[in-house]
Parts: sequence; structure tokens; C-alpha cells
Amino acid sequence: MNDTVDKLVIFLAKRDGIDKLVKTFQYVSKLVNWHVEATQPDIAKRFKQWEVASGLSRKAFRTGRFLTGFNVLRRNPGSTLSLRLLAVLANAGEMVYFFFDHFLWLARIGTLDANLAKKMSYISAFGESVGYVFFIIADFILLREGVKAERKLRRSKEKSTEEEKEIQKIRTDRIMRLMAVAANVADLLIAVAEIEPNPFCNHTITLGISGLVSAWAGWYRNWPS
Repeated sequence: MNDTVDKLVIFLAKRDGIDKLVKTFQYVSKLVNWHVEATQPDIAKRFKQWEVASGLSRKAFRTGRFLTGFNVLRRNPGSTLSLRLLAVLANAGEMVYFFFDHFLWLARIGTLDANLAKKMSYISAFGESVGYVFFIIADFILLREGVKAERKLRRSKEKSTEEEKEIQKIRTDRIMRLMAVAANVADLLIAVAEIEPNPFCNHTITLGISGLVSAWAGWYRNWPS
């Protein structure tokens, strides 16, 4: 059995694993910068630089990530018509997000005209938010189906080993989907802050906590079992 170090090595070897680690750096540094900005500006500046560098690094790691959504639609879009439709809408939004994020990254590092950054950021965030809405809806549908399936299995007074395993599988899937919902809701708040700035979504505490919730939910989902 793999110990913690083995699991950490496996986790960090994944693109999603390193992304969640750097995302943690990004939003911890954001919160620290906000906390010490008024009293210790030199330290705040260092953490701001860490935040910006982490955000740009994550964009580099996501190069080509838009193909993931395309491959999902090509291989396994869903078991029912409604889930397939939701998968198309969700993954299409996510593909827009990751595709235009490439141009945002290039504009931010100076390869493309810096004036493009705002427009690319808006398009990317809009696609991201659309994707998250439909991912959340799909997950709630699947959560409901899981609850129904578990109730059906529990009606049997004497359960077979296969039924017990199926119940455990449903419970594990439920936890993973709840983690996905938590991450998607948190990321949706961050995307809304870009699309339609407002005092709540754009507050540093909201952004910082949302980023960490998303990162740590991702840690849980991607951590090797």
C-alpha cells in the first residue's frame, strides 16, 4: 500500500494535482496580502507578487486543457438525453474558458497586446461560469439518482456482498460529487466577480475563501486512494 509520500508524489505528478497546490499558494497569498497591506506594505508586496506568479503559472499548466472537455463529449457524454445535453453545454462552456485563457495568459505576460487581457478575461470567465452552472445541475441530478438507487438497495433486509459494495460505491460517488459542487460553486463566484463586479463577489475574503474551497475540494477529489 502506498504511504503518504507515495500518494503525494502521485498527486503532484497529475496536472490537476499541481494546479490545486499552486491554486492554494495563489489564494493564501491573496489573503495574506490583504491582511498585511495596511500595516506591512513590503511584505504585502511580496505576497502580491506570489499571487500573480501563481496565477500565471496555473495558466501555463492549463495549456491544451480545453481538449479534455472535447474528449469527454467524444467518449462518454452521459447515459441519458438530459445528461448528454447538460454535458454538451457544460463542457462547451469549459472549453471556451480554457481556450481563451491561453490568450489571456499571453496578454498578461506581454507576448500579445496587453489591451487584449480584459476582453479575453471576460470571454474566458463567461464560458467558465456557463460551464459551472450546467456541471452543478448535472451533479445534482446524479446525486438524486444515487439517493434513489441507495434507497432501493436498502429495502432488502438481507443484503448480499454485491449490494453492500454497490451502496458503498454510491456513497463514495456522492462525496466526490458534493466536492465537485462545492468547487464549482466557489469557482462560479470567482467568475461572476470578473463578469459582473460587485462588492460581495469581489471582496478579497470572498475571493480568497472561494479559491481555497475550490483548491481543497480538488485536493480531495484527486488525492490517490
